[in-house]
Amino acid sequence: MDILACTIIGHKPTRFKFKYKENYSLCKKIKSAMTGQFQILYAMGVRRFYISGSLGVGMWAGELLLRLKEQKGYGELELWIILPCAGYDAKWDERSRKRMEFLKKHSTEYITIGGAKDRDDFFRRNCYMVNQTQHMVAVYDGNLAVRSITGQTVKYAMGRGVKIVFIHPDTANTL
Repeated sequence: MDILACTIIGHKPTRFKFKYKENYSLCKKIKSAMTGQFQILYAMGVRRFYISGSLGVGMWAGELLLRLKEQKGYGELELWIILPCAGYDAKWDERSRKRMEFLKKHSTEYITIGGAKDRDDFFRRNCYMVNQTQHMVAVYDGNLAVRSITGQTVKYAMGRGVKIVFIHPDTANTL
């Protein structure tokens, strides 16, 4: 039997009203909604969770999933980090790089898709994650009219029949 898996995607921090301020109440609500969805998916038999290794939703998801794994009953949870290319984090601040290094150190697996930095590696990374999974949690407003890698990935997942739960980035409501 194939392992049930979930891709987690969402916007960069600059898309959110609170930007990088994770102590903002809306950010806390989004994280709480994400955790709730991870718990529901785990109860449904999903054991492997894929994150993109990006700032914002990717990093939050990784940290939330590692905390969940520490709790009783979540020991089979696997965190897989799929990176787009070497040097993708070159412009990150030191704190963000350390957070990602911690996630990589404690993940089940991390994979780098591309070699030299190529813009297409980011979409290839997301397609790789979608191709491994049956479920998706997307912190996304559903606006496919705005061109974004998150929107492209959601559209790709829809085409593959992936079951998607949306968490709205402006309200934290689950759709």
